[in-house]
Amino acid sequence: MMISIITGDIINSRKVEPQLWLSSLKTELNKYGAQPSQWEIYRGDSFQLEVPVNKALEAAILIKATIKQYKPLDVRMAIGIGNKTFQNNTIKESNGSAFINSGECFEQLKKHTLAIKSPWSDFDVSMNTMIQLGNLTMDNWSPEYSKIMKTALEYPDMTQQQLASLLDKTQSTISAGLKRVGHDEVKKMITYYQNYIHTK
Repeated sequence: MMISIITGDIINSRKVEPQLWLSSLKTELNKYGAQPSQWEIYRGDSFQLEVPVNKALEAAILIKATIKQYKPLDVRMAIGIGNKTFQNNTIKESNGSAFINSGECFEQLKKHTLAIKSPWSDFDVSMNTMIQLGNLTMDNWSPEYSKIMKTALEYPDMTQQQLASLLDKTQSTISAGLKRVGHDEVKKMITYYQNYIHTK
């Protein structure tokens, strides 16, 4: 069975007190499973998370929107898609091609903050091109707009007016914020990803 592994670390983690962002990160990771079998934080600011393949890109973007609420933090992540051939009590001791792809992808990130490595090389090329274009916007999300993006992704059926009520903002602020964060374009990218995974 195919799984996805997200390997990540927090950029500028020493510039913000860990208690400010760590609980938010743990809350986000907890949505996908239990610690330490499905996720683990190690070395203080690095983490690994197992998620269903169809949820991986959205999960990574939600993690980014969570962390970027704490300026000047950002997060570097690699999504590896593949199998799991060995399951241990902790995610760091499990193994398989998903883990290998995630680790290799993470090592190659360099100047990018998000990338994917899967068994399908053509998919990787097109998907990573989209992600790099998306990152031109996502890497520049402000804390306020990151919160708007995160909430809009978590409640996709809410109207702008409902989001405004939830976040105690005006509807015009939500509208401007969703445009600024590239909400529609990010949603299209997630949909493209999910549609491709659905064919596999």
